[in-house]
Amino acid sequence: MRAFELVKNWPVSTVSAGVIDHLENIHMYGDTNREFRLASVTKLMTAWATLVAVEDGSVNLDDEIGQPGCTLRHLLSHAGGYGFDNKEAIIKPERKRVYSNTGYELVAEHVSAATGFEFADYLHESVFDPLGMNSSRLIGSAAGDVNSTLGDLIIFMGELRKPRLIASSTYLEATSSQFPDLEGLVPGVGRFNPCPWGLGPELRGTKHPHWTATRNSSSTFGHFGGSGTFVWIDPVANVACCALSGFEFGQWSLTHWPVFGDEVLAELGR
Repeated sequence: MRAFELVKNWPVSTVSAGVIDHLENIHMYGDTNREFRLASVTKLMTAWATLVAVEDGSVNLDDEIGQPGCTLRHLLSHAGGYGFDNKEAIIKPERKRVYSNTGYELVAEHVSAATGFEFADYLHESVFDPLGMNSSRLIGSAAGDVNSTLGDLIIFMGELRKPRLIASSTYLEATSSQFPDLEGLVPGVGRFNPCPWGLGPELRGTKHPHWTATRNSSSTFGHFGGSGTFVWIDPVANVACCALSGFEFGQWSLTHWPVFGDEVLAELGR
């Protein structure tokens, strides 16, 4: 794709990027086998494994976890009242969208206790293995420590476009805003009211400025990571896009990622 020429101008030493277009053709740039830490893109995979556990009856989205009134649904959508890395709750559930690594670690602990598997093993058995993501592994926190490759991330993007591991009804719920009236902060991006979030994926909604493409529809969902990684899926354009850089998220990301995404969509006529 011509859009990959833009990636060469990013202020990073190494980058791999990928696109699945509306005809399901896969386009890749860079080393498809180089391993990167996904950082918070990990949360999408943790959420997917949790939704598999919901469907097999091991856990329920209404299970209470942590502080009173906090449920699995709250934690997956950053509405549980836990701070970024605070072990104790900082506000009551469902008051604000407070982005939380702690919340996802609580999710993983709950799934582990319910299934009898270490969460890293459950993630492998429920997501990585059935999808054939043979180069992916969780090496630490379920909030941010999956190591993976572009090749595997492309596979996972395919699952995010057309799920095989969860039912369509679960998928629609996961990509719909939970507690839609909540305001909140997307770290490093800005404060938004409302700040829509699904059961794992961030939803673009009307957020501006944003790390996704300016041409993306409001139904676009995905996640970015602090290690300079991102994945987005635009259901209207029927296009998915990702990049891995291993270079800390910052102003360069907000400058270059939307331009790249816009060029991808323009090149595809979407």
